[in-house]
Amino acid sequence: MTNGADLSFVNLGITIEHLPKSISVFGFDIAYYGIIIGIGMLAGIWLAQSDAKRRGQDPEVYLDFALYAIVFSIIGARIYYVVFDWDAYKDNLLQIFNLRAGGLAIYGGVIGAVLTLIVFTKVKRLSFFSMADTGVLGLILGQIIGRWGNFFNCEAFGGYTDNLLAMRIKLSKVNPSMVSQELLDHKIVEQGVEYIQVHPTFLYESLWNLGVLLFMLWYRKRKTFDGEMLCIYLFGYGLGRAWIEGLRTDQLLLFGTGIPVSQALSLALVVCSAAILIGKHRKLAAAQRGERKR
Repeated sequence: MTNGADLSFVNLGITIEHLPKSISVFGFDIAYYGIIIGIGMLAGIWLAQSDAKRRGQDPEVYLDFALYAIVFSIIGARIYYVVFDWDAYKDNLLQIFNLRAGGLAIYGGVIGAVLTLIVFTKVKRLSFFSMADTGVLGLILGQIIGRWGNFFNCEAFGGYTDNLLAMRIKLSKVNPSMVSQELLDHKIVEQGVEYIQVHPTFLYESLWNLGVLLFMLWYRKRKTFDGEMLCIYLFGYGLGRAWIEGLRTDQLLLFGTGIPVSQALSLALVVCSAAILIGKHRKLAAAQRGERKR
């Protein structure tokens, strides 16, 4: 690793000398995090509209929904984060509105999008589960891309590791609140520059979600009931997140416990979605057996 480099994947031989957090456009600093999140949203809308066309639906309905969902997803992501990190905001309530300082939680965004879709489909007299089956394809693509915003912010990482994907970050680029004692115990000093070496959990989640998306794209023509793709998303994403959340150093915890709230929610979603999938497929199989007996 070159002396003074900002970041490297040491066991892959990849070094990034300078990792900027923003780009200046006409004197205004635009964060790469925001740019990447925006790209993720646009890509998600494109995929949802593409799937809508495949299903013979009106793609414009998904664009209309997205305009509402983006706003309420951001609000939901912020509320979720603030609620479970209340000690950081209770003495300075105005900081709740300071999004530039960070603090968005994906699960809060997902909850916001689901609630928005419930209202949207009720008002438009559309099927919630049918729209959700297409919407989750766009959602998980947005998550795949959006996680790379964490890369530019040098955040959403795990504890110490020396595995193949281990990422070494200059300590001065990291928010001190995200640095665990374990990372400090394994601190690396190269020619006077301090580094921590971490699990790149943002990368794990992006790759895991890519696998889930590829499976969903393969399976979508084989789905047997409305809501099945939604259940597959909740099961697949929840399963990966339950594992990955356990590695992270910046966990939001359930009140009065040491339990990561996103890990607990992930496990609950895995159990519930698996129960629905198994129950639905058993009913379908029983119905088919009954038809054959006739």
